Amino acid sequence: MRKRIYLCGPIMDEVDGHARAWREQAKRNLGREFLLLDPMRRNFKDREVDSANEIVEFDLQDVRDADILLVNYSKPSIGTAMEVFYASQVLNKFVIAFSPFSFKDCNPWMVKYCTKILPSLETAIAYIREHFIVQDHGEP
Repeated sequence: MRKRIYLCGPIMDEVDGHARAWREQAKRNLGREFLLLDPMRRNFKDREVDSANEIVEFDLQDVRDADILLVNYSKPSIGTAMEVFYASQVLNKFVIAFSPFSFKDCNPWMVKYCTKILPSLETAIAYIREHFIVQDHGEP
């Protein structure tokens, strides 16, 4: 059975399709070996009262269903930080982030609750491929 990866990262106020672009790249590079849980597959509108609770509940269900979180930590995001904390502390999940920030510029909470922070999506994908693809003979 394929491991599931939740694609965690800012969605609100993202410009020029950035929230969708990195997720599509992750799907192209990991979609054959993993089942990718993309919160953008749902058609909810941010800041609408009747969908706010649904957005959070569906995202938390994806976090619960995932084996791994792949986190875009390109800017501060309350939702992203909450999902990371929940996955790490409540569910004991493996949390792999990619970020343009140097270590000294990372928020201490993200450093504490991400298992690994790498400098780019490409390095995060390579890390996941190296450590989480089960080989045919049963060894990772």
